[in-house]
Amino acid sequence: MQYACAANADRLEACGLRLNISRAGNPDDNAKAERFMRALKDEEVNGKTCASLEDARRHIGALLENVYNRDRLHSALGYNPPVEFEIEFRKLQAV
Repeated sequence: MQYACAANADRLEACGLRLNISRAGNPDDNAKAERFMRALKDEEVNGKTCASLEDARRHIGALLENVYNRDRLHSALGYNPPVEFEIEFRKLQAV
């Protein structure tokens, strides 16, 4: 079944979900998610063997929390890691 077919869209809607796909002629809609998935695969998944699904979840969770959120610079956040960006954002909101 194609993920964008009417039957799948109807089933998602019945569960209270909505299909999130790129609009026709607009390939940039999913660019950020696709870039994130590429980084995740390059840095954590490719070439690694996990003992179980839970082991994979632990490794990926550690990468997200310790590297992606705390160390990695994000151009969309002014080349700051998300944790630092959020701290500065909250300071500005408190003023």
